[in-house]
Amino acid sequence: MQNVMPNPGFGTFRLEGDTLKQSIHAALEAGYRHIDTAQFYGNEADVGAAIRDSEVHRSDIFLTTKVWFDNLEPATLKASVDESLQKLGTGYVDLLLIHWPSPNNEVPMADYLTALKEVKAEGKARHIGISNFTCEQVDEAVNILGKGEILTNQIEVHPFLQNRKLVEHCEQHGIQITAFMPLAVGKVMDDPTLKQIADAHHATPAQIALAWVKQRNMITIPSSTKARNIQSNIAAFDIVLSDSEIAEIAMLDRQERIANPDFAPAWDE
Repeated sequence: MQNVMPNPGFGTFRLEGDTLKQSIHAALEAGYRHIDTAQFYGNEADVGAAIRDSEVHRSDIFLTTKVWFDNLEPATLKASVDESLQKLGTGYVDLLLIHWPSPNNEVPMADYLTALKEVKAEGKARHIGISNFTCEQVDEAVNILGKGEILTNQIEVHPFLQNRKLVEHCEQHGIQITAFMPLAVGKVMDDPTLKQIADAHHATPAQIALAWVKQRNMITIPSSTKARNIQSNIAAFDIVLSDSEIAEIAMLDRQERIANPDFAPAWDE
């Protein structure tokens, strides 16, 4: 299961139009083969167009999208997936995620996860998974879908929010972690510890943060609009951190959560 998802992926949150297309082309040229989008991002049509316009064949790209929480009622979920596929211009996605668990369990988890599995059975998604699910919600999801059905839980992970309890819980279930916001929206660039480690490797603090995520056996999906940064992000995966450097980064955890909307679940401490 570890090798199903190409690592790193390219995140497209807040990217649109020509900027998005140029960024995806730069990412594909740099060697990325995993593109991450979502219904909520409002850019699925642009993502699909960029993939079609590239020289990389669709079958060589691992494409992820996510169902927004107001589309979780089963019939609505299925219709929304058809709409996503139409916008993306593809007959299937490689990975289909539930973007957020239903707020206050408004739609029962069994209802929307069963619908998600049915979409997969119809060939519209090669793999299915979850995003922003807590330990308790992961347990419930595994009980509903069965072991081995959930490919990933996509969650916020960076040096300042290491999310160890949830990460270990998912790993016990055989669920791969996908770390979003690995650079803590740029905050890693200003951290003295990461700067010091970066200097030792002739690298940037961003590259150190990405190398750290990789050494924790996670997939990650950094985003950038600059070709130079897109290339340096993928080059970060060649960096190997020492045990002492990993231990220094472990000390940076301060439970600093960036993605925390009012409909978020009750997070694990």
